[in-house]
Amino acid sequence: MMANNVFGIDLGTNNIKIYSRSEDNIIVEKNMIAIENKNTLFAYGDSAFEMYEKAPGTIHISYPLSNGVIADIKNMQTLIHYFVSDLQNGSIKPADFYIAVPTDVTEVERRAFYDLVKDANVKAKHIMVVEKSVADGLGLDIDVKNSQGVIVVNVGYETTEISILSLGGIVLSKLIKVGGMKFDEAIRTAVRKEFSLVIGGKTAETVKIALHDLEAEKKGALVYGRDIVTGLPVEREIPTKLVDDCLEEHFRTIIDQVKVILERTPPELAADIYRHGIYLTGGASCVNHLAERLANGTGLKVNVAENPLTSVAAGLARIIKDDNYKSVAYAIEGMGK
Repeated sequence: MMANNVFGIDLGTNNIKIYSRSEDNIIVEKNMIAIENKNTLFAYGDSAFEMYEKAPGTIHISYPLSNGVIADIKNMQTLIHYFVSDLQNGSIKPADFYIAVPTDVTEVERRAFYDLVKDANVKAKHIMVVEKSVADGLGLDIDVKNSQGVIVVNVGYETTEISILSLGGIVLSKLIKVGGMKFDEAIRTAVRKEFSLVIGGKTAETVKIALHDLEAEKKGALVYGRDIVTGLPVEREIPTKLVDDCLEEHFRTIIDQVKVILERTPPELAADIYRHGIYLTGGASCVNHLAERLANGTGLKVNVAENPLTSVAAGLARIIKDDNYKSVAYAIEGMGK
């Protein structure tokens, strides 16, 4: 059953998604680590996130990824080791790994993803690299090997990756530093300015996620925070319009960048893109009004992913399970097989 021991890893800045072939499922955990007294692992994943913004000074909680690339390789290796170990009930067996990597990164950054798995003490036999947007396309049920001219917009936590795919490859790709975190920061800034209220990052994220339902119910968002003037904890109701307005600028940045890529697309592919529309995915893509703003701004229809958070991992699962798609994965020169 050795061949069954295969994992697909999508390292997100905010969430790590791992597909396990033997379980045939995808786990999603916060890509976070809590270290006590500089060197003891205290918590990881969702349990580290629970403590975020609440932990004492002796416990340092951090995201090992920044802007889609590995910022803290040692902590990231620790996380991968523990997640893979958990998936194998504590005993690590030799396995093959498929890892999704953003296209618009340097060779050094790309190699870091490979080295990360190689050195994470997970008994990696073969490590294959897959372009993140190709995996995304497969996870969105696009036949990436045969389709010509597909645009995928993946809105993540710190970055948005805009890619044009054709025949299993990437024609154009651009990584911009706008994502869910910028949305959260915009909400915090607006609340501070309008209500003299300081709220935490988690609160801002909760508001962002609830926005769609709140608007439908014509309710404001109830938040707790610290009053700047009195310094005391208070509760306030934030109108949804304030939140919508503060996100507008970031939506516009994404739309403008999508247009830039579309303007650089070869005309033959542009016709297909016009037919298929834009595929919108990624953990932060569901934010209220983003899809309709993108449709209005580009004049194209927008296909919203059913499971935007796991579309890359679902694509890796397809590559692992279906030999037809094996060719889109590759080993990095001078390494592996």
